[in-house]
Amino acid sequence: MKCPKCQSMETKVIDSRVIEDGQSIRRRRECEFCNNRFTTFERKWFTELMVIKKDGSKEMYDREKLKRALMLACVKREMDKEEIENIINNLEAERSTDKNEISSKQIGDDILKALKNIDPVAYVRFASVYKSFDNLEDFKKYVE
Repeated sequence: MKCPKCQSMETKVIDSRVIEDGQSIRRRRECEFCNNRFTTFERKWFTELMVIKKDGSKEMYDREKLKRALMLACVKREMDKEEIENIINNLEAERSTDKNEISSKQIGDDILKALKNIDPVAYVRFASVYKSFDNLEDFKKYVE
């Protein structure tokens, strides 16, 4: 692992901890050249998972894209980043045993299902974008 301060490749692991219910590993490292300490995170990567879009096109699964959408739905809500990470981790854990493809509709439905139990406002916000609400009546119908 390259040191972010001096760019040396000579670093050593000082401490490792399993985090996010075993989905990630946090490592403290130290550069053997400049003694700078830094943290790295390791996570299982879903490179083989393809997302089938509404128009039929396919793209690689992008965890950060999903995280941004969730964070946007949760702006000014009592939900922290760790809770958002847990939602995504749980969904990825479910998908790890499935096929190599998933529809964007299934991802959206799974997120809505998770948000419904956690934060009703974030749930409606996410639904408004995911379901493409056009007016106030769409909101009313969905909330009812």
